[in-house]
Amino acid sequence: MTAPGASLSRYAGLVGAVLLAVAGHLGGALPDAPLGVTPASIWRTPDGPATLTCWLIGTVLLVGAWWSLREGAPSTRWAYVTAGLWALPLLLAPPLGSRDVYSYACQGWTYAHGVDPYTVGVAAAGCPWLDTVAPIWRDTPAPYGPVFVLLAALAVGLGGGLTGTIVALRVIAVAGLLLAALCLPALARAAGVPARRAVWLALAGPLVGVHLVAGAHNDAVMLGLLLCGLLVVVRRPGRPAALLLAGALLGLAVTVKASAAVVVPFAVLAGMPDQPTVRALLRHAGWLAGGLLAALLVTSGVSGLGFGWVGGLTHSGDSEQWTSPPTAVGFVVDYAGALVGRDPQAVPVVRAVALLLLVGVLLVLWWRTWQVLRGFHDAADPEDGVARSLVALHGAALALVATVVLSPVFHPWYATWPLALLALTAARTTWFVLPAAGAAFLALPDGTNLARFTKAPGALAMTALLLTVLLRTVARRQRR
Repeated sequence: MTAPGASLSRYAGLVGAVLLAVAGHLGGALPDAPLGVTPASIWRTPDGPATLTCWLIGTVLLVGAWWSLREGAPSTRWAYVTAGLWALPLLLAPPLGSRDVYSYACQGWTYAHGVDPYTVGVAAAGCPWLDTVAPIWRDTPAPYGPVFVLLAALAVGLGGGLTGTIVALRVIAVAGLLLAALCLPALARAAGVPARRAVWLALAGPLVGVHLVAGAHNDAVMLGLLLCGLLVVVRRPGRPAALLLAGALLGLAVTVKASAAVVVPFAVLAGMPDQPTVRALLRHAGWLAGGLLAALLVTSGVSGLGFGWVGGLTHSGDSEQWTSPPTAVGFVVDYAGALVGRDPQAVPVVRAVALLLLVGVLLVLWWRTWQVLRGFHDAADPEDGVARSLVALHGAALALVATVVLSPVFHPWYATWPLALLALTAARTTWFVLPAAGAAFLALPDGTNLARFTKAPGALAMTALLLTVLLRTVARRQRR
């Protein structure tokens, strides 16, 4: 029997999802919506007050309902049904929270018409839906891998016009989420955590409904392939065929979004069934790398695009927002320089330093995970097997956290990357559920990013938060 509190959360979240869908119909990221608007200009439109009111109340209800059950839904089935109920209104809503889906459509159109999207922007390619694309992305090459370019071109072919293409892209995103949903219970069992909590945290969150379902972001496809690859290695550890298959799935995830690559070294550790040795590590890494390279080579060859997509990754940082911690610190340094008549232009420097730091953090995380795994002695003990999987998956989750925190740019849907794996591995939830809940308030229905209008206070607040976390971490280590 479901507790009354859980039923209240279910229907409060459903009302929130319906209100967000209404906000989308009134003032979502529609094809003919004006670009370059501000919250004030939205309010002055005829439907502006209703749009912003529905968005705010809907987001509060959806976030509050998700938060209230952060320690776990009453059952796994209940979590699936509730997540599906919340997703349904958003599935039928116009694009919400971002205009990226129009960029996907134009990149797919570009490729479908024989133009390389890695060398030519959608404006120069002559995409007929150019006016729907955010101006900042009209002249930049596609930053996604060949698998997603092929999927976007498929959506164009199936959809015909813009509306049909957007529907097809949303179907593709939902397929990625369904794949993730299929993998979550088995991964939860492998890690020894309640599936009801993992499913709830990974699928019912407001970022999933708004940005992966309504917004049709390709992160959904990446997550589905990523979780599927990890499931193969933890269910069939050490088997060459399984490692090849897992490598291929992870390679496909990388060729959707390159950020999935940080998980690959931890997948190698998750696929080691016996006492870890350097020899076993190299053997498993070889099989996994073979599958991954095969996926990269085949998809690059089938698409005819080669590895030109790697160059497009450099343009992902063209957007500067304080929601990226390195960018926020760069802003603060620039503000301090302006006070003394200097222009340090610190943002690119701090971003470069953060990327170097990210490499170091990933290496340390991998090494610590490896050392913990070497401490297990009884490979035949089922409890040891669960603990091994938990340690390796948690290392992968922390690698994604570091990637999100230290990347040059952050968008709200990026928080879904580590969220899925932390839902499977983290003992405590507040530290990662709270930022994900806060990120749900960053984007208005039409895709207007509130970070653009809070640059100085946001940068100062983010820098202060980083300093606070750093000082508390140092103090905690000194006490230990």
